[in-house]
Amino acid sequence: MTEIQRLLTETIDELNRQEKRDNRPRFSISFIRKHPGLFIGMYLGWIATMAVMMQSETLSGSVWLLVVLFVLLNGFVFFDVNPRYRYEDIDVLDFRVCYNGEWYNTRDVPASLVQAIMDSPRVDAAQKEMLTKMLSRKKTLSFYDIFSLDKNVTPSGVPANA
Repeated sequence: MTEIQRLLTETIDELNRQEKRDNRPRFSISFIRKHPGLFIGMYLGWIATMAVMMQSETLSGSVWLLVVLFVLLNGFVFFDVNPRYRYEDIDVLDFRVCYNGEWYNTRDVPASLVQAIMDSPRVDAAQKEMLTKMLSRKKTLSFYDIFSLDKNVTPSGVPANA
């Protein structure tokens, strides 16, 4: 494990702890707060469907099924899941992106991580120079930017594009 990988992993683990990112469902009413119109619309649609089913001779016997399905499916609205960030997911484009998104491209790294890399004697001077250039160009860096520092340096410590 390289020094940059170790520092990235520590930072990711700390973010997971701070933000309670553990892949566990937690009860939350954030859906109602964010989408009150949609929530009311769901209930109005359900009531309308139930009224139609009650009026129908063939569907009135299966109203219980509508109630059970609505309660079960509506239950998912009241749970939030904070997906766990993992070092292994950086630069991986597969099904997990649908769940986690490309957090490593959109989330900025804390300044403490950049400082830890610059202060570490185990990080090559070429990597520190590339980091300085990236900072001067972009001002803020994502997790992918820091991850790419390891990819762009050959084993001899010379940047691959030099």
